[in-house]
Amino acid sequence: MTTANASTQSSPPSNDQLSIDGRTAIIAGAIATIIFVGTFFDWFRSQVRNAIASPSDWGHTLLIPVIAGWFVWMKKDRLMALPIRPAWSGLAIVVFGMVAYMVCTLGPAGLQHHNIRSVGIALALYGFVLLIFGWGWMRWLWFAIAYMVVFGQYVSERFISIVTYQLQDISAKGAYLFLSVLGMDVDLTGNVLTVHSGGAAITLNIAEACSGMRMLVAFLALGVAMAYVSLPTLWQRVTLVVMGVPVAVFVNVLRVVSLGFLSMYDSEFAAGEFHHFIGLLWLLPAFSLYLLVLWILTNMVVQQPDGAGVKRAS
Repeated sequence: MTTANASTQSSPPSNDQLSIDGRTAIIAGAIATIIFVGTFFDWFRSQVRNAIASPSDWGHTLLIPVIAGWFVWMKKDRLMALPIRPAWSGLAIVVFGMVAYMVCTLGPAGLQHHNIRSVGIALALYGFVLLIFGWGWMRWLWFAIAYMVVFGQYVSERFISIVTYQLQDISAKGAYLFLSVLGMDVDLTGNVLTVHSGGAAITLNIAEACSGMRMLVAFLALGVAMAYVSLPTLWQRVTLVVMGVPVAVFVNVLRVVSLGFLSMYDSEFAAGEFHHFIGLLWLLPAFSLYLLVLWILTNMVVQQPDGAGVKRAS
C-alpha cells in the first residue's frame, strides 16, 4: 500500500496541470500583457481617445481597470494560497478570441464596431489569464475581468441611442408631471418642455445630454462594485444593481425640474456650463439615495455565527 501511494505521489503532473513558481508566472504575465495590448492596440487607442474626448460621458472607463484591480487585490490572500497551474486549454480560447477580433476588424462592415470587437478581446483576455494562472485562479478572477470588460469601454451611439431615446421620454414626462403638480404653467411637446412665467416662454429641450444616460451607466458600474464588495447574498446584490436604474432616472427627473425652476429667473441657467454644473451637483443626492438603498439591504439580514442570514424582526 505504501509503495502504491509513493508511486501515485511521484507521478508527474499532466500537461494541463503543470505547476510553476510565482516569479515565472509574473514574468510570463508581464510578457502576455505586452503581447495582449500590442495585439489589440487599435482598440485600446480608440477607447482612450474617446474617454479623453468625452470625459463627462466616458471618463469613468479609465478608472474601471483600477477598480477591477482592487477586486483582485481583495482576493490576494486566497490567490496566493493557490498553486499556479497553467491551463493550456486557455490557448484555444485566446486563438478563438483573436480570430473573432480580426473578423470584426477586417470582415463585413456591420461587424466593424468598437463594442462588437470587444467580445473578441474579452475572450482573449480570459484565455490569457487561464493560460498563465489556471482554473483555480480563474474562479476568483473571472468577475474582475467581466467588470473591466463590461464597464471599461464606451458604448457607441449605435447602441446607446436605443436606450437614450426612452430615457429622454421618461425625463421629459416626469419633469412635466412634477412641474405641473407644483403649480407651474408648463407644456410638453415631444421632448420639449415650455415653462410660462411672467408672460415669457422658456423652452427646455430634453436632449440626449439630459436623458440621464451618463448617470445610469455610472450608477450601474457603481452598483455592481458596491454589491460585490458590501453584500453577502446574491439577491441583495441583484437588488442593489437593479435599484440603480430607478434611482438614476428619478434623480435625473429632479435635475430637469430644478433646471425648469432656475430658468424662470434666468434662461441661461438651462444651458452652457451651468447646465453641466447642475448635473454634477445632483450626483451627490443621487449617491446618498443609493447609499440609503445599500443600508436598507444590508440591515435586512443579520449574519449569524455560522454565516446564515435571517430577517430582522419587525
